[in-house]
Amino acid sequence: MSDTATRVLSLEDELLDLLGPAAVSTEPRVRERASVDGSPMSPIIAAKLPLGLADLVVFAADAEQIATAVAAASRHGVPVTVRGKGTGNYGQGIPMSGGLVIDTTRAKAIVEVGDGYITAEAGTPMVLLEQAAWAAGQALWMYPSTAQSTIGGFLSGGSGGTGSIEHGSNDRGFVAALDVVHADGSPEIIHVEGDEAQKYVHNYGTAGVIVRATVRLEPLREWRGLWASFPDFAGTLSVVQTIGNLDPSPRLVSGDGPEISASLPADEAIPAGRSSLRVILDAAQIETVTAIIEGAGGRVEAVREGPQASIRLSMLSYNHPIEWFQKSQPHEVFHLEVAGAPLADDVAAVEAVFPGAHLHIESTKAFPIGMLAAPYVSEEDVYRGIAALNAIGVGVHNPHQWNVDFNVEQTAETARVTDPNGLLNPGKLDPDYAGARKGAIIS
Repeated sequence: MSDTATRVLSLEDELLDLLGPAAVSTEPRVRERASVDGSPMSPIIAAKLPLGLADLVVFAADAEQIATAVAAASRHGVPVTVRGKGTGNYGQGIPMSGGLVIDTTRAKAIVEVGDGYITAEAGTPMVLLEQAAWAAGQALWMYPSTAQSTIGGFLSGGSGGTGSIEHGSNDRGFVAALDVVHADGSPEIIHVEGDEAQKYVHNYGTAGVIVRATVRLEPLREWRGLWASFPDFAGTLSVVQTIGNLDPSPRLVSGDGPEISASLPADEAIPAGRSSLRVILDAAQIETVTAIIEGAGGRVEAVREGPQASIRLSMLSYNHPIEWFQKSQPHEVFHLEVAGAPLADDVAAVEAVFPGAHLHIESTKAFPIGMLAAPYVSEEDVYRGIAALNAIGVGVHNPHQWNVDFNVEQTAETARVTDPNGLLNPGKLDPDYAGARKGAIIS
């Protein structure tokens, strides 16, 4: 028996004693399910799968059990990968070195809803946080397009989403405090706030494991979901930033041309053959936004209220339209995250970089961002296109790799202390990473 297998067996015995048999599994199908994420969305990564397989899976029931499992694995020298719902698209949640996977989805207690903040365990779905906030007359600053994502997963691997027009990405004040555990063999839960808390955001759990999070809330407004359409994508593009720059800010502004719109779930508010525009906005702005849309040759298709209307629109933003488009096509489709004025000002030049490309667009306060989808030819062709997009002033984030790509140097410095033996999500933190950085997309 190899030394690695011996360490895993020893860890399994300890975790069975500490957490009980219902929380620990070595069953092959459980291990396989815990070793995949949304990375098949990338043809480049899909061709390289499987990238790793868990030896052992723990289903932690609360923050303390997450900490207990991390500490035990650290003492035994077994790699640890922590996951929520596994909705990440880039392979960040795959245990490339095997070892222990900790599934946090049972650790979903909402600890406290206060004035301007909410505290919850790492496995709590964002949609439950939003519902709890609404019940208290408040709303999350932001939540991701996959609203069922966990708060730990969103902070470790996500960036932004609904609410980011006003508040930016999730490293810019959204996090008030975190409770984390380090890979030093101790189950001690460490409380960090302010700048110290930001060291654990968007680095895939490589510098420490989030077990609880406190994030910002704002007063609840009368949010409405507005669906509009235009004869072509040019009409949608002409108003995206105008609407996004309104004060107060909309929570979301998303748009697609007729081709991507046709692949979205059937809805009378997304008429066939037209470009779709979708907005979450303050009820007081409906008249203003309607005038903007009609003045540009569009029409309002529906205005809906209630939390479900907002969640539905959120699930039609960012990566989600691309996933629907991929499913509708007879060939492989890849996408890139893109940003910059050319998305709205010269979409023809942007889409021409890849034959057959189509753009999904979102508004931010500073500039439009989006997802550029196209037929997949080869990995080399993708990288050729990234250079061509950069040459016309389009920022690109590459969603076809799993390296930490945000605050890399700071994360590496932190991990030298918090993960001295390199056990936290090995294979994801490269101190010499020279690729595109996440900050190039969401300002």
